Amino acid sequence: MPTGAGKSLTYQLPALFFPKPVVVVSPLIALMQDQQDKAEQAEIAVEKIDSTLTRVEADTATGMIEQGIAKLIYVTPERLENLDFVKSLMDAGGISLFVVDEAHCISQWGHDFRPAYLGLGDARKSLGNPPVLALTATATEQVIEEILTNLDCKDAAIINEGTERENLFLSVHPTVNTNAKLARIASMLEEEKGTGILYTASIRSANELYEWLKEHGVSVGRYHGRMRTRDREEAQAAFMRGDYKAIVATKAFGLGIDKPDIRFIFHFEFPDSLETYYQEAGRAGRDGLPSRAVLLYRLEDKRIQSFFLAGRYPKIAELRAVFDALAGRASAESASTETGTSSASVLDISARANVGRRRTQVILHLLREAGLVRRGKRGYTLRSTEPPTDEALEHLLKTYVDRAQSDKDRLADMMHYAETPTCRTQILRAYFGEPEGEPCNHCDNCTQQAEAAPPIEKKEEVIRIETITGPIITTAPETLPTLEIPLPFLPGDRVLHKRFGPGKVLDIHEADVLVQFERSGKKRLRASYLRKAA
Repeated sequence: MPTGAGKSLTYQLPALFFPKPVVVVSPLIALMQDQQDKAEQAEIAVEKIDSTLTRVEADTATGMIEQGIAKLIYVTPERLENLDFVKSLMDAGGISLFVVDEAHCISQWGHDFRPAYLGLGDARKSLGNPPVLALTATATEQVIEEILTNLDCKDAAIINEGTERENLFLSVHPTVNTNAKLARIASMLEEEKGTGILYTASIRSANELYEWLKEHGVSVGRYHGRMRTRDREEAQAAFMRGDYKAIVATKAFGLGIDKPDIRFIFHFEFPDSLETYYQEAGRAGRDGLPSRAVLLYRLEDKRIQSFFLAGRYPKIAELRAVFDALAGRASAESASTETGTSSASVLDISARANVGRRRTQVILHLLREAGLVRRGKRGYTLRSTEPPTDEALEHLLKTYVDRAQSDKDRLADMMHYAETPTCRTQILRAYFGEPEGEPCNHCDNCTQQAEAAPPIEKKEEVIRIETITGPIITTAPETLPTLEIPLPFLPGDRVLHKRFGPGKVLDIHEADVLVQFERSGKKRLRASYLRKAA
């Protein structure tokens, strides 16, 4: 459902009637606090468990859960990695519903900087496989598939209310260099009456843009992951109060921010995908009033995203280093103990392997999926000390090789959106697996085409052209027959689409082709998006 459509009600209301509590996995502590405040105002018994609680607060919250008083329990994905916490939920009687809010994070963050999302399927299993509800504003067919696989709910009902926000005006401004971007930003900020967010692709860009705007007298804040927690919280609070004209931020800011009167979202550099872009753009205009989403597009900015993509996934050497670190620990322990068994924490394995903590978590998830390691209360243990072959490791990494190619395709789709002369909303609809429909009339391309279009004369009018030999009478242009351009497909042909995969042509209407795809059902697409299958 679109941003601001009321997805939270789909678990808050049922929580009042279920016999056991509802556990809600939420990505951000600030978002959990906001949701808790709103639930308390509605007189719903709610608790949240996160790292900000004091010992007394944590004990009080745990007591409310153990006594069965809490109806809603908000947790971070990292909290569900704590097996003692999961056991406490089961000892209290279990739960009625397992909810993953902002579920696209399973795909977007699970393999990047929040590996805990990869363990949500295991957490659900440990909780007795309760019914599951996954919520997001934007998800492609591929992201939906990853969510269903991760949460082990392949047979889930999928409800898609669409992504379009008609009050959001979409536009792209091509820029030749950074100075042109800064000039455009200054001009747009002068035009805007409300407050908004300026997104950058890197922390360096965020800091530089923040300093430039401050020097030019703009009331501006900033927010990114390398700031101290207190500074981030203060910046967010000031933005929510309306103290700033704008806040400069990386993708770390804004998820679930419930500020309805954000009037504009400006992207200083384009993000890694249309999912990310539309999630961020959708934070404008949640009150339903007209708002703007502007992308400042410069082709050279691709190198920033390409740099991030190059280091996103594990390499074979890193897999072997993590396995060897765990095997080395096991060998050392077996030499000094009778049992020969040992467990190691993520931090210990990370240090021994000289691999970053988050990357180590992702690799350990892979090794668990392959049955090479097990996870217990004390950490990770090898199932076998036999080192995997390079072929086995390459097989493990195939998923990430495929994801890396998919990421490149998604970046190409982002650039296609920026460069297209056609309706931008139609591009978004097709990307998210929705019918392309008619032009939206709330993007820059639609507006420009409408302004450039010549006036349409009435069909019954006759055009008279005077020539030397006398008048020639003809019908109006729109009644003339149009040339039919032959399409390269016929009904029954096998075709391929870069995202939806193989399918069969069912019907052709002008430039549109109706295809039955093997994995994602029927879709109507432009013929230019398809190619014949070999």
